[in-house]
Amino acid sequence: MKYYLVAGEASGDLHGANLMKALKLEDANAEFRYFGGDKMQAQGGYLAKHYADMAFMGFTEVVLNLRTIFKNLKACKADILAYQPDALILIDFPGFNLKVADFAKANHIKVCYYISPKVWAWNQKRVLKIKKSVDHLFCILPFEVDFYKNWGMEVDYVGNPLLDEIAAFKPNSNFRVANALNEKPIIALLPGSRKQEIERLLPVMLGVVNAFKDYQFVIAAAPTFTANYYQELIGDQHATLIFNQTYDLLHEAHAAVVASGTATLETALFNVPQVVVYRGGAISIAIARLLVKIRFISLVNLIVDRKIVTELIQEDCSVNKITEELKQIVTGAERQTMLQDYQQLHQLMGDAGASERTAKLIVQRIKH
Repeated sequence: MKYYLVAGEASGDLHGANLMKALKLEDANAEFRYFGGDKMQAQGGYLAKHYADMAFMGFTEVVLNLRTIFKNLKACKADILAYQPDALILIDFPGFNLKVADFAKANHIKVCYYISPKVWAWNQKRVLKIKKSVDHLFCILPFEVDFYKNWGMEVDYVGNPLLDEIAAFKPNSNFRVANALNEKPIIALLPGSRKQEIERLLPVMLGVVNAFKDYQFVIAAAPTFTANYYQELIGDQHATLIFNQTYDLLHEAHAAVVASGTATLETALFNVPQVVVYRGGAISIAIARLLVKIRFISLVNLIVDRKIVTELIQEDCSVNKITEELKQIVTGAERQTMLQDYQQLHQLMGDAGASERTAKLIVQRIKH
């Protein structure tokens, strides 16, 4: 069967690649075309558009890039129509993908949504739009099942695909030597994968380096940017840059400072104590504060439904506050408390196998 996938950012590329791998096991004749990234491309098929040309964060940034977004949307719709897939698989990225879903439904193409849109965070009435345009919805966060049920929508909880990726990970025993790292404990810096968030967060993260002389700092760099790009932001600060080795870094890390997003959950699943940070454009944040309906921004706190990790947002995301919080988790009681709290998260997340479960369900639903 023919599958068209749409992923608009790094995490979607990762989950899309794992799903493609699982679909090939379920369907020996699987063919793929997609908007995605390097990981999906490694699974075969045809990459129609790279997510690096699509990822814009925040209300202001989206408005400033509307022409590009509409151009991408038009190209995506035309490509799907020309390909005529047996199923369209949309991965997260709701601002773009819900419009694609409407189009596909109107053109009688079966729509599967993997990693459901976070409509529980704001504008919950979007559930009505999802009910209208999505044939099958697959959720990866445990609390989403009850949320959608309250809106009269039956969904499948498939577990979280990050567990698949972590279960498949084999640590590189040569990681420190290969990256010229010494034996000092590592503090990992994960500033995100989008240009805007990297430029807002990395300089602030690097501001804490001098307060931790007994540690070495390592930055997890996004593969869509060059070392020269990062070096301009790093300047004369002492920090090592690594590409495509984030899990090896988390496996070795003693603590981390992490941009809000999927990486906060990955960091917790590797049992690395962390400080979560976020900075957006002033207008975007002001709008978000009016609209957002949730108490937390990090997936760790959202899943457990209480504060486990500290979230430093906007004006709180400062060198002084990050330094203060980081000091609490590199040694002492707060470090141990966070590590213990992570155990509850592990229990709620369940077992690996989300990609396989989702692939089985997609193939079953298409055939019937």
